[in-house]
Amino acid sequence: MTDKVSLGLLETGVPGLDTLLGGGLGEYSFNLIAGTPGSGKTTLAHQMMFSLASPERRALFFTVLGEPPLKMLRYQQQYSFFELDKVGSAIRYVNLADDLKNGDFSGVLERIMREVEAFSPSLVFVDSFRSVAQTAKSGSEGIADLQHFIQELGTRMTSWQATTFLIGEYAHVDAEANPIMTVADGVLSLSQSQQDNSIVRKIRIVKMRGQAHMAGMHTFRISGDGVRIFPRLLPPLALDRIPGQPVDRTPRRISSGVPSLDVLLHGGIPEGHSILVAGPSGSGKTILGTQFLAEGARQGEKGVAAYFEKGTARLRNAALAELVQAGHVHIVESRALDLTADELLQELLDTIVATGAKRVVLDSLSEVLLYLAPEFRREFRLTVFRILSSLAKLGVTAIVTLGMEDRFTELRFSEAEISFLTDGIIVTRYVEMDGELTKVIGVVKLRGCSHSTALRTFQITDHGIEIDGERVRFDGMLSGHPSPQQDGG
Repeated sequence: MTDKVSLGLLETGVPGLDTLLGGGLGEYSFNLIAGTPGSGKTTLAHQMMFSLASPERRALFFTVLGEPPLKMLRYQQQYSFFELDKVGSAIRYVNLADDLKNGDFSGVLERIMREVEAFSPSLVFVDSFRSVAQTAKSGSEGIADLQHFIQELGTRMTSWQATTFLIGEYAHVDAEANPIMTVADGVLSLSQSQQDNSIVRKIRIVKMRGQAHMAGMHTFRISGDGVRIFPRLLPPLALDRIPGQPVDRTPRRISSGVPSLDVLLHGGIPEGHSILVAGPSGSGKTILGTQFLAEGARQGEKGVAAYFEKGTARLRNAALAELVQAGHVHIVESRALDLTADELLQELLDTIVATGAKRVVLDSLSEVLLYLAPEFRREFRLTVFRILSSLAKLGVTAIVTLGMEDRFTELRFSEAEISFLTDGIIVTRYVEMDGELTKVIGVVKLRGCSHSTALRTFQITDHGIEIDGERVRFDGMLSGHPSPQQDGG
């Protein structure tokens, strides 16, 4: 019988990173953190070090730049993960600048080993390792000597049972990095790209031996808490998509907050469904969303509302303000001009889970486009799909609004085929009646459930949306002359 050796995994303390790594960082592994200047390599390394270091698991951080350790510490103290009490006892800094002057790999290696023997660390960091290579290249040693040095360093660190990180300003095309890529057990590549006026930081796990890590590029942001990574994940399949699981063919209906709209919906919105409310400016989309949240509050259900261009401060909506002040509704809003879809989704899901919300309003998808970084605008349909899939997995009922130009003679419900992704569509629009613009509402789609197909006129009053009990019949095009006809629908 053969017993498999299981790898010990260390929790990195960086939100999202363990998901990319396949559960954590391999213990006693030899790793490279590579990236361009300013991409967050040193911050990522420090965040992992302060999370992992303890009196029982000490860390040794070698600096090889002209930057002294005290200067590095001053900047790292600005992050919330920094713990001053660990410096000196659990974390020690050593400057190798003097050892590099001779450009001798063996001298540098021996200095590292003397410090390791004296401090007995479980974690070893070398920042920036590229400085070691470039300094040595100015002497008589070349790539072959560099590879031998890396192999020897990796072997000795493993024998000391230390998890090691080499930090370097490397791009994938750098030939100088090839010896490290060969020896390293793990390679984390950080980058930042500029598109228009937006900067987006990304991380990729190039290599991680013995672990089923996630491939692809994943966005991250550096804030006062350090690095937070947003893995590009789809939620697990809902129960109704799993073979053998029971399927609820008749979901419970919940009120939209507009009783006359519930009549058109044949009892209300199916619980857990996502409804797209599409219409031109001023046609009542935001008010409908507010009434939906207010009805949830009356039923004892928490709500989450995501706003963008409007912002809570600019909403002249006393009803919504009262809901927020009373704690019935929590707001998610952003003013970042380089917002990524991953950040938006994560903040939305975190708020829903934290509050136990059952109702969600996203107002509006049109305004989300103003804030998304350019590359996420290009894959907008995928962004909406990920948001709606995640909301469906949580079982919340969602209203998503979308501003549309009213061309009067056309029936359009969204751009970029967004309407196909939602479970239902409610359309609001304007028509000309007796020389006046009149608002009209109708239910276009309600997946798997019955609904009225009648078009109704409605008004926006101090009490919200009030739908008339008359079916609107149009002779020909919608821009023609409608004739109201009494009908129960």
